[in-house]
Amino acid sequence: MQGFLEALDQRVLVGDGAMGTMLYARGVFLNRCFDELNLTQPQVVGEIHVDYVRAGADVIETNTFGANRFKLSHFGLADHVRRINVEGARLARRAAGDAVWVAGSIGPLGVRIEPWGKTGVDEAEAAFREQAEALAEGGADLFILETFRDLSEILAAVRAVRSVSAAPIVAQVTTEEGGSTLDGTPPETFAPELERSGADVIGVNCSVGPAAMLETVEALARLTRARLSAQPNAGRPRDVDGRNIYLSSPEYMASYAKRFVAAGARLVGGCCGTTPDHIRQIALAVRSTAPGVRVVVPTGLPVSGPQALPAVERREKSTLAASLEDGRFVTIVEVPSPRGMDVSQTIDQARRYRQLGAAAVNVPDYPKSGARTSALALAVMIQQVGLVETVLHYSCRDRNLMGMQSDLVGAHAMGLRNLLLTTGSPAPRANYADATSVFDVDAIGLTNMVTRLNHGLDVAGQPLGRPAAFHAGVAVNPFAPSPDTEWRRLEHKVAAGAEFLMTPPIFDVAALDEVWARLAATGLPVIAGVAAIESLRQVEFLASEVIGVKVPDAIVDRLRRAGDRETEEAQRLSQEIAAALRARVQGLHITILHGSPAAAERLLTWLNESEPALEAPGQEPHHV
Repeated sequence: MQGFLEALDQRVLVGDGAMGTMLYARGVFLNRCFDELNLTQPQVVGEIHVDYVRAGADVIETNTFGANRFKLSHFGLADHVRRINVEGARLARRAAGDAVWVAGSIGPLGVRIEPWGKTGVDEAEAAFREQAEALAEGGADLFILETFRDLSEILAAVRAVRSVSAAPIVAQVTTEEGGSTLDGTPPETFAPELERSGADVIGVNCSVGPAAMLETVEALARLTRARLSAQPNAGRPRDVDGRNIYLSSPEYMASYAKRFVAAGARLVGGCCGTTPDHIRQIALAVRSTAPGVRVVVPTGLPVSGPQALPAVERREKSTLAASLEDGRFVTIVEVPSPRGMDVSQTIDQARRYRQLGAAAVNVPDYPKSGARTSALALAVMIQQVGLVETVLHYSCRDRNLMGMQSDLVGAHAMGLRNLLLTTGSPAPRANYADATSVFDVDAIGLTNMVTRLNHGLDVAGQPLGRPAAFHAGVAVNPFAPSPDTEWRRLEHKVAAGAEFLMTPPIFDVAALDEVWARLAATGLPVIAGVAAIESLRQVEFLASEVIGVKVPDAIVDRLRRAGDRETEEAQRLSQEIAAALRARVQGLHITILHGSPAAAERLLTWLNESEPALEAPGQEPHHV
């Protein structure tokens, strides 16, 4: 049989349509591992391949889109990567015969890779390599890398495939209406990068219907000399009685196939919602259409892409940043968001903390139930109305990567500068049984994103015009249940660009001393948490129900023995811990978890009376 690329240079080839749509139509539930069907229901998978061959497809894809180690592990099938991929290729090979090419389908890993996630690029390449080797063993003629949203991930996949095979590579990303990938990378960036990576065909698939995809294909035709492909969904899905239904008819899809070819595409097919009927009409339309003539326009972009801008000097970012840079001791007090619509008392409380000598107030992003003002909105109001500098506690729990980027760009525009970046805890289900969490990335990825913003680039590496001036801190728990994991993650956070560290409430100062050398080795200021203690009940709660807070038995026993002097002893205990920590760290963060603002005020007052504040209270926050 003629080589795939040679045939592609002579005529337009037709790909197949959706595999998942057809499996679902045959009664396979959506919670099944579709890739495993290569082993458990090979006849069903083989019949779908045959239907597409009979419909006129020149290229059929293996049923292996999610057959990588990461995705298969969710089904307990990580040790079956080779078998599933080899059998997937063999099933397609038997259906294809000698007249149709078999494309080994490789999709994203389903996890974020660095710099956005904890999975290393080397780990990603190893997973793609494992899958590609098995597909090649099973008889794949080429590879289709499809539905990628992250440019870094698809480039890793190209490198991995090329390391084990010289077969042609079709590299396809999934895009939004405007042509950028779902992570925001525009065609002007991803097209040249994929061409330089060695991909033989560059294209788009999934996400949008044919109308929006046509504009992207037309843009690609001007940006790259590589062969092009287009495999749209059958329109955007519509929810009909709880099912996603794709409404674009075969005739409609075929009319756009002609336009794809006229725009310069050499490989056309379908993605979600497309069936053999769609492919039959596309094949008829394509074979009566002459390929378009392309005119490639140089983009003028440098090979290395947009350049990072110099970051704003730390001391220019905020008053808190300048204080830490100058080695001045700082005290921050927690101001949680209240229930309901009225936040005036909270703003007044923040102003009161400032008057008592706090350098800033921390607005936590705890996953509390009930209707509460968001941490971001409250931080803006406190800073603008209360004239108190804030530290916005921002977590990954409720937003995806693009949503977090929008939040933080908006926060910067409204004057927020100090951030405490955390992964966050899952949403509580006490009052809202259906509450869910996102966790698209973790604190490491979030810190990398803020660092990019601080260098004038968005997550896709596109210029913002000027750098942000965020002062980024990260959380570290010296007493985490898994210490090795915590220290390893801290190393990654520091490498990502963290500028200060904040701990949970510390009760065991001696235990902190044991790990102090590891904290000091980061070279970053440490702001230690200290609880404003009021009662035995509060300490028992922190000791028994708050993960990562280590409370020595001696402290609990001390309060139990206090009797009628419990409140006085609790206050004295807070002061002793604060004094001990102040001799070791660069700042304190007073928390009031299950306590009261009055207790925080007493501790803050004591701190400033025992050692005069180095900065006059009442100073307005510094904005860049």
